[in-house]
Amino acid sequence: MTTTNGPTDAEVALAAARAGAAVVRALYGSAPERHDKGNGDFATAADLAAEEAILHVLRASRPDDAVTGEEAGATGAVDAGRRWLVDPLCGTLNYAVDTMLVGVNVALRDGGRVTAAATADPFSREVYLTDGTSAHLLGPDGTQTDLTPSPASCLVDLNLDPPFPNAPAFRAALLLADPAFTARFRPRVVSTTLAVAWVAAGRRAAYVTDGDLRDSVHFAAGVALCQAAGCVVTGVDGRPPYTGANGLIAASDPDTHEALLTMARSGALAQR
Repeated sequence: MTTTNGPTDAEVALAAARAGAAVVRALYGSAPERHDKGNGDFATAADLAAEEAILHVLRASRPDDAVTGEEAGATGAVDAGRRWLVDPLCGTLNYAVDTMLVGVNVALRDGGRVTAAATADPFSREVYLTDGTSAHLLGPDGTQTDLTPSPASCLVDLNLDPPFPNAPAFRAALLLADPAFTARFRPRVVSTTLAVAWVAAGRRAAYVTDGDLRDSVHFAAGVALCQAAGCVVTGVDGRPPYTGANGLIAASDPDTHEALLTMARSGALAQR
């Protein structure tokens, strides 16, 4: 979509993600105040300020669209056809202890699919961008390259954070004890959905998580990037993503996906 002589949705996502990333970068190392959200979760001043910077861009460019922000919550009609999903700082726990493993996620769900999304790395200044059809990496020097998935690294990122709606049948942590997993892959846990974008870019062979991803501010951008780049993306049960609380396997290629899906199912069988 474009407005008259205005930016496309992908361009809006890009501008919003960059605005949020600039705030995250500027406040890094300042020991920002923590705002308790319960159950061990919290937001920092950087989360709040980055989200406000993103919302400013969205309000200016797409004032009629609905928005769901991780910190500010939802605005607009509940059944809005167009809804922006905003995760201003994914990796807050990392950021709060001066670890530069975070991402800024902005995605537009238009009807039943995400049609534009950006994930920005505030510190490398790279941005992963999709218009829902193609996917690109924008470098800090202005270069643009296509995202190309690859299983070559054998690195699989696992999300070990709760909730675990499929437990005890499935737990990502069980993959660590599976001899088939350790024989083929090497686990990584970076605790930010920046790693989902890395699958699209060939920096990870796959990403695995439990959870309900429907309208997820954390995962919508990364899943859209992987799908546009040609990754194999399903739930841990093999069904399409967003069809329930069925988690995610985002894999660089069919062989990697099939191997991880088999391991996930084997773990489920072992728990019966």
